[in-house]
Parts: sequence; structure tokens; C-alpha cells
Amino acid sequence: MIRFYGEKPCQMDHLDRILLSGIYNVRKGKTQLHKWAERLVVLCGTCLIVSSVKDCQTGKMHILPLVGGKIEEVKRRQYSLAFSSAGAQAQTYHVSFETLAEYQRWQRQASKVVSQRISTVDLSCYSLEEVPEHLFYSQDITYLNLRHNFMQLERPGGLDTLYKFSQLKGLNLSHNKLGLFPILLCEISTLTELNLSCNGFHDLPSQIGNLLNLQTLCLDGNFLTTLPEELGNLQQLSSLGISFNNFSQIPEVYEKLTMLDKVVMAGNCLEVLNLGVLNRMSHIKHVDLRMNHLKTMVVENLEGNKYITHVDLRDNRLTDLDLSSLCSLEQLHCERNQLRELTLSGFSLRTLYASSNRLTAVNIYPVPSLLTSLDLSRNLLECVPDWACEAKKIEVLDVSYNLITEVPMRILSCLSLRKLMVGHNHLENLPTLVEHTPLEVLDLQHNALSRLPDTLFSKALNLRYLNASANSLESLPSACTGEKSLSMLQLLYLTNNLLTDQCIPVLVGHPHLRILHLANNQLQSFPASKLNKLEQLEELNLSGNKLKTIPTTIANCKRLHTLVAHSNNISIFPEILQLPQIQFVDLSCNDLTEILIPEALPATLQDLDLTGNTNLVLEHKTLDIFSHITTLKIDQKPLPATDSTVTSTFWSHGLAEMTGQRNKLCVSALAMDNFAEGVGAVYGMFDGDRNEELPRLLQCTMADVLLEEVQQSTNDTVFMANTFLVSHRKLGMAGQKLGSSALLCYIRPDTADPASSFSLTVANVGTCQAVLCRGGKPVPLSKVFSLEQDPEEAQRVKDQKAIITEDNKVNGVTCCTRMLGCTYLYPWILPRPHISSTPLTIQDELLILGNKALWEHLSYTEAVSAVRHVQDPLAAAKKLCTLAQSYGCQDNVGAMVVYLNIGEEGCTCEMNGLTLPGPVGFASTTTIKDAPKPATPSSSSGIASEFSSEMSTSEVSSEVGSTASDEHNAGGLDAALLPRPERRCSLHPTPTSGLFQRQPSCATFSSNQSDNGLDSDDDQPVEGVITNGSKVEVEVDIHCCRGRDLESSPPLTDSASTPCSEEHARGSCFGIRRQNSVNSGILLPMSKDRMELQKSPSTSCLYGKKLSNGSIVPLEDSLNLIEVATEAPKRKTGYFAAPTQMEPEDQFVVPRDLEEEVKEQMKQHQDSRLEPEPHEEDRTEPLEEFDTAL
Repeated sequence: MIRFYGEKPCQMDHLDRILLSGIYNVRKGKTQLHKWAERLVVLCGTCLIVSSVKDCQTGKMHILPLVGGKIEEVKRRQYSLAFSSAGAQAQTYHVSFETLAEYQRWQRQASKVVSQRISTVDLSCYSLEEVPEHLFYSQDITYLNLRHNFMQLERPGGLDTLYKFSQLKGLNLSHNKLGLFPILLCEISTLTELNLSCNGFHDLPSQIGNLLNLQTLCLDGNFLTTLPEELGNLQQLSSLGISFNNFSQIPEVYEKLTMLDKVVMAGNCLEVLNLGVLNRMSHIKHVDLRMNHLKTMVVENLEGNKYITHVDLRDNRLTDLDLSSLCSLEQLHCERNQLRELTLSGFSLRTLYASSNRLTAVNIYPVPSLLTSLDLSRNLLECVPDWACEAKKIEVLDVSYNLITEVPMRILSCLSLRKLMVGHNHLENLPTLVEHTPLEVLDLQHNALSRLPDTLFSKALNLRYLNASANSLESLPSACTGEKSLSMLQLLYLTNNLLTDQCIPVLVGHPHLRILHLANNQLQSFPASKLNKLEQLEELNLSGNKLKTIPTTIANCKRLHTLVAHSNNISIFPEILQLPQIQFVDLSCNDLTEILIPEALPATLQDLDLTGNTNLVLEHKTLDIFSHITTLKIDQKPLPATDSTVTSTFWSHGLAEMTGQRNKLCVSALAMDNFAEGVGAVYGMFDGDRNEELPRLLQCTMADVLLEEVQQSTNDTVFMANTFLVSHRKLGMAGQKLGSSALLCYIRPDTADPASSFSLTVANVGTCQAVLCRGGKPVPLSKVFSLEQDPEEAQRVKDQKAIITEDNKVNGVTCCTRMLGCTYLYPWILPRPHISSTPLTIQDELLILGNKALWEHLSYTEAVSAVRHVQDPLAAAKKLCTLAQSYGCQDNVGAMVVYLNIGEEGCTCEMNGLTLPGPVGFASTTTIKDAPKPATPSSSSGIASEFSSEMSTSEVSSEVGSTASDEHNAGGLDAALLPRPERRCSLHPTPTSGLFQRQPSCATFSSNQSDNGLDSDDDQPVEGVITNGSKVEVEVDIHCCRGRDLESSPPLTDSASTPCSEEHARGSCFGIRRQNSVNSGILLPMSKDRMELQKSPSTSCLYGKKLSNGSIVPLEDSLNLIEVATEAPKRKTGYFAAPTQMEPEDQFVVPRDLEEEVKEQMKQHQDSRLEPEPHEEDRTEPLEEFDTAL
């Protein structure tokens, strides 16, 4: 039986330290009956590990515990030692060393191990049912960790035998699912620390009062409702944890435990806060009642409490709170309640956190003279409280996300205030500063400010951070009052204002400026002389303006590492490649035509984005120079325009991802404009928070899984739920310890609603969200699964007895309650998605997908209004990420914008006298349907080629099980060979036969190394696979069946057809789906007249360019890599081998009762063959497709 236990896997190198290792001759036992054999010997921690050299990695090893054993010299053999374990059944291994130095080194190190005495043993997460027998021989163990095992009670080494450890002081038995309290533990009188959390206890025995030396007792995550009175005997108990149980009131035994100073009861079932009970406990100073059901508060008398100093009431249901009787209160947490009014005593108050409530009034008396930090954000305050203006020691004041219309002058002139956050209010102006202020951080974003105080920079000389984004600023105050500026400003965010070129000279007055954001303003130029003086500049964002060039003086900004200037009119590539520290450059959505680059690029350059420059042409020499860049994004290379290629006009997408201030990108996206035979689209967003592995795996596999599930069920709830569950399973070992949020949007023809042409199905887990713009208004389609924003999910996690830490994370790992991965946190973390479906109408304008960081800094309404009138979806996605960063986002941010054009006016079908498909069927003319592709790339496509030398195909295939190649061969087939197919749009698709095809996501990987790690140049060319000198990894799935309803297409000319005798007899042909394309490959139903494709250089030419470092270079949509596969039916080997003679098993046996009927049918068949064949133009033979494997 295979037993799975939920726990984060631990690596062995974290538990033990290898001291010595080597391959030596070993003999087992003290007698000479055993022979000497070569073995791998490892001295690891306190054990000697002996294993065969061949099987050392398979887990076949012998472990000899050395603690308490002995090391002896073997006199009959030179340089040999005898290692013996302790105990009655001791084992011995003789090890022969080659040199005296090795002999002495092993003897010296092993002697230390034998002589030491272990005091701490960690056996957590080992699936143990009993304690190993050899541990009982060591009487020096003082701390034993058995967390996350399956310990039993009545076994030879079970919990009932732990009393044998006579000196045991600390015991951890958490997460063992014991169910019943092991009573014999109460006989271990030496215990001072006992952890029994998450074991499913419903009550405690009275014998627990015998543990008189107990100082710490942890009972979190059980089902306790009461505590026994005998617990009051533990007068040395200084820490008692009973969080996440089922207590409905504070236990009375707390009054007897005078050594306790904290009541830790988070996650219980308290509904009433009785201050009278707390008043009787004079020894209690800290009260933690987070995540209970508190609704009201009861005060038995007017007597004040002079002992309680810290109270935590977060995530309850309080509407009014009066703690004025707690005259010694120093810190209060009451976030995420429903408070309308708050009353406190200010005698000792130092910190107050009351965000995310409905406060309209906060009363504190007397004035809190010791108050240093005040957080009243996300409430309904219309003004700053008067007592806050009189607080003499206040350093941090956060009143953002309120209804404040005015900032008092007394606040700005406060001599202690260091940080002021008043963003997202209704401020129209700020008072003029008269006196100097020590203010260092000032956040004014999202207000209605038209100007800043003229004396702001001259009076706030310590100001280092200023964010005035999303206002109506037209100018900036001067920073120079004399010849020399005294400004210390380092971070300046002015995005989304009305600033013009006139504000640029003012910036010169801030010589220490390191980060400057001027995105989405009205700048038309940046004077070169002004930029020359900003020598300390490290990050510059000028995107969304009307700049035509970046000054050449930017070369003087030697510390510049980030330049973002997308969505401008820049036509000349700036001189930034000379900068020694440049790392990130974004010049997308501009008018660049060429790039003048030096011979050597800076080694620090990691990311270069040139997408959306439609006129930019990069030569092969330029690409070779850029080959060392980790990520290079460029537009797709133009393909030869054909009549059969057409881009879907119903939707187009743009994608933007930015790392922020982190050194790696943990966000990935999936984008397929043509999905499921070209009649739908799929888009996804995956956020791994701190890991980049899972988002990439989901990016590569989830589209394939969805396509499989769509074939199995037409119910959107069923196939979406199965897609997430299967993807969760496919994560394998990586999904045990890591997790990721996932969002998947699937657009398909709507069969349920005749009035709608398409329906949108959205499924998500975690914090990624999708918002639909319908008639200019946002329509949320997803649900945020986090403890803070979903009370139902928080209650579910509580009911399952998870431990939620003070930072609102499940077991201190994640704030999400539903994710893909993190299987060791089951059942608290589930992969079950939220699923919603909506029919798309002509009023639906766009769809926005974003990760957690995007929606934390942008509201739904602001995001929709910001991109509604942007023509290019790529520029729209870039704008959203830029806004999020300017509004304070420092984490990874990802945004995808999908423009929708649902309606008959978006149809691109070529009629040619054909009847459009209706409810009954399609026109009786077979068409060749190819994957829609843009003939020329555009910035609106949002599809960028990305160079990434960090991951190869072999790496992805080993983790995921499927690969896709970015090696693209061209559609260089002679135009005379193929007819001009009829174009069909997604609204009127070509009739399908219900075939299944695996399709890769937009992230395709290739490598210049083969699977065995050798260079691809050493591999032999594969027949039927066309390459350009590098190995092309191809994965093709062909699932065919007989196309009974399809009829042959219009005939070809004689010069374009090569008749095949074998296929004439059967009238069959093959349709090959293109597998390795960003835009999904489509089934090609071909008639027999098209079977023969000429083998010519034009057929096998490749447009894709393989870089020397194996980077990802999908320069264009991939065509069919196996163009000669259409000859496969003529082969005489493999699956297509046809026997020349009938085998005995293949004899046709006809039952007697059907002989006459069969003879009649055979006669009719022979007569039909004798009839004259029709003319070529009249022949309409049905297609025949074989269900075979290639």
C-alpha cells in the first residue's frame, strides 16, 4: 500500500550533513564468512551508510547508527576500521582504506560521532508509525520531533513507550491525526514543552494536570470546547495555545494560570467579547481573538482595565467598538470588521490599525501623546480627526481610500510626521507650507489636484518619495530657491497627469533623482541639456507620450538600468547600449525602423522589447549580436501572403509582463487566438507568487488539457473543472511543494443561446482575475480566493482546522485558499475552480486578464476606462502594467487585453456563391481550412517572439511530458500546387468531424541540444523532418476518422495533380494538422488530386532562424514541419504496411444466413466498377480519413 501524507517534502541535505564519503572495500559482520566487496561508504550525520556503487542512487543502502557504538582498528588488515553500532543486536562493518591519510581521517571523524551524545532528534515527515528501536538506547535525548507522521499508540515503539526517555523535555506530536489524547504522555514528568496541535482532539484527560513542569502547551487546530480544571495545576505554564478550536467563551481556567500573559484564541467561535472576564485576569496583557464571530461587546461594570496592552480583533463582525475602559491599551488591530464608530483611550495608545471598515468617526480621548503609527485607510472618513493633528509623536499616517477633501495644515507642519498617505481621496488642493517639515514620504495619487504647493520642495527638504500620479497636474513647483538646490528627492511618480514639456526644466532641481515616472502625460520632447544633469537616474519611464526621440545625452546617465518608453512616436533607437548598467529596455509600440548597435553590447542587458514597431527590420547580424540577451521580444517576421491566411477579426490580444523590483518573473500567460480548429480562442494568466516553475508548466500544458476535455464534454462546468484538476495532477512533484494561481478564459461558438454567436467561459483559482468591458462598464467574471476577500473560504479553512498565521496565510505559506499545486496543504488548499459563463454580445468591447498585483493597484473601472480607447491591444496591456507600477506596485505584474468584435460585421468569409452554414449543415463543397495567420505582423497582434536561453525543450518535456518546437518552416509551397481555399471566419467555421488535436500554447520551446544532452549537430537527420542545421523537436498527434459528410473540393488543374494508383482505388487522402504553431493548426482535408507534393527547395525552406544559444525565436507562425508526411499511406512499412496476400486471420467469413445478401452487394459493386468514370470536373468522391498513428 502506498501511503500519501500531506507535508512539504524535505531534502536530505537539509537534515543531515555528509562528513566523509568514498568507495572502499567493505566486509559485513565480525566473522570472515562474508567476502570483501567494493561499496560506497558515506559518513553522514551520526550514521554510516553503505551501499553498492551501482545502486547508490536507488535507495538501496544499509544504515548503521554510530552514536553509542565503537570504532576499532582491524589488526589483520592494513588501514582497516571496524564500525559497530550500539545495542544488543549491534552490527559491524569492516572498511579497508587505501592510504594512511584516509584511514586516519575516517578514524578521527568517526570517533567524534561515536563519542557524541544526541540531545535533539528530528524525525518529522517520515511516515513513521512508531519510534525507531535504536533511539531507545540513547538516554540523552531531550527533544524529540515527530511532527507529520502516523504515530500509533499501542505498538512496540508507539507513543505509549515514550516514557522510556527519562530526560525528555520537548515533544512535538503535531499533525499526527491521533484522535485520542495519549494518556501515558502524562507520565513523562520531565516535559517542559508539548505540541499536540492538529490531532483531532475533542477533549483533554484530567491526567494532564500531572505535567507539573510543563511550560509550553500547544493545542491549536483541534476540536476542543472546554479545558479540564486540572490544567490549573500547571503553575509553571507560561504559554497556552488553543487557537482554531471550537471554544465559545474564554475558559475559566485562565484565571488560575497566573504565569500566562496571553490569551491566544484566534479562529474559535466567540460571539461576545466580555470585558468583565478579562478584568478578572490581572496577569493577562495580550488578547488575540482574530477570526472569531464577535458581533457585540459586553462591559459588566465601569471599572477600567489597567493590565491589557495589546488587543487583536481582526476579521470579526463588530459594528461598534468601545474600548475606552482599557486605559493601558498600547496597540489595537481591528482591520476587516464592519465598524462604523470606534472609541478608545489615548493614555497609552501607540499604534492603531483600523483599515477596511466603514468608519465615519474615530474618537480617542485624551489626545494620544504617545501615538506613532495610525492606519485608517479604506474607510468612509470625510476629514482627518482633530486628535490626529495634535498627536506630537505621530510618524506614520495613512488615510488613503477615504472621502477626505482637505488636508489640515497642522498635519503637514507636524514636526514628527515622516510618512503621509492621502491617496485615493477627493483632494483638490494642498495648503501652502510655511514652515519646514521633516516629511520623507508623501503619497497624493488618485486625487483631483491641479497643482502642488509652490513651497513644497523648498520646505520639505527631507522629502525622498513623492507620488502624485493620477491627478490633473499641469505644472510642477520649483525646487531651487537659490543657486544650489537642497532637494533630496529620489523617487518621483507623476504618471497619468497633464504635464507638458514645460515641467522638464523643474526636474533639474532634483539632482539626487533615481526613479522618474512621467508616463501617460503630454510630453512631446525631452530637452537634451536637462536630461544631461540627471546623472543619478536609475529608472526612467516616459511611455504613453508623444516623444519622437530620446536625447543622446541619456548616455551620461551611467547608473541607468531601466528605460521604459513604449507607446510613443520614437523613430530613432536611443543611444542606451553604451550604458554600463543597462538591464531592461522597453521601446515597443513606436516607429523604429532600424537599430544602430555597437560591436559589443553591455553584459548587463537582460530584457529588450521591440514589439509593435511595424517598420522595424532586424538583420541576421543584429540578431546574432542580440543572441546573448536573456529575453528579446520582437514582432513576427512577415510571411508570404496567401489567400488562405486570414486573421480572426473577432478578437485580438496584447500581453505585457513586468518584473518590477524583483529579479525574476513569476507570471506567465497563455494566448491562442485560434483554438479548437480555429473556431474559438483561449487565454490564461498564471501567477506563481515566488516561483516561476509552475506558471511555465501550466502555460505549456493547460491548452492541451482543455482541448482534450472539450472533446469529452460540452458542459462548460464539467470540462473546465476537469481541465483544472488534470492540470493540477500533471504538475507532479513540482506541484507538491509549489503552488500557482490560474485563470483560463475560453471563447467558443454558443450553441445554447441562438441569439449569441459566442460564449465566454472563465475559470480561476487563486488571485488572478478577468474583467469584461460591456458597454463601457466593467463586469467581473472571476472570484478572488483569498482569506481576506472571501469570508466563506476563510470559514471553510477554519472548519478544517488549518493554522492561519497573523499575516493571514494558511500555515504561513499562502493567502490563497484555492490554487493549482501545494498538494501538501490539502485539504485546506483545493484546485477546484470558480466557473462562470456568459454569452458575448455586440456590446462587449474587451476582456482584461490580470494577476494579483495588477488588481491591487487598479480598480475595475479605472482599468477599463484606461484602455477602452487605445487602438492597439499590446499598447493597452503595456499601459495597464505601467499604471500599476507607477501607482506603487513593486512586484511582478502581468496584464492581457483581448479586444472583442462580436457581430456579423466581423465576418471574413468569402461567399463565392456559397450558403453560409445554418442549423442544418454546411454547403456541399469541401474547403481546405488552414490556420488563420496574419500576413504581416502588427502591434495589435500582441504576439511577440521571445528569446529565453534559460529553458530548453528537453527541460520542459521532462517535467511536462509534451514539447512544442519553435523551429518554423515556411509555407514555401509552390502556389500552383495548392488551390486557393475558401476563407472561413470563426463565426462561420468549416464543418468539422469532431476530431481531436493537441495544440501548444503561445509559449513554444526549442533547443540546440538533443534529449541526451549532446549537441544537435551530432544527430543524424530524421527522414521527413526538414531542418536548417539544428535539431527540430516535433510532436504531432493525428486523430482522424472517416469524413462522411465532407465532399471533395473543386478540382485542380492537370499540371497541379499527380495521380496515385493506390489512392485512386480507395479514394482516400490524409489531412495533416499543424501542431507547432502559436495560432492553432487546423485539419487539412485534401482530395486525392492534391496528395502528391513536389519535393523542392521551396517546399523545405525555413523562415525560422535558430540562434546559436538555443534561444526562443518564433519569428513567425510555424507551418507544417512534416510536409512530406502526405506520402505516408504509400509506405510499405510501419503502420501503413499493406499485406500483399491475405493472411489466414484476415479471411472474410460470411454467416450462412447472410450469404445471399452479401453476394448481391458484391455483384452490385462489380457492376458499378464497370461503369465509365465521370469527367474530372464532375467527380465528387467522398473523403476517407484513417485513424492511424504517425
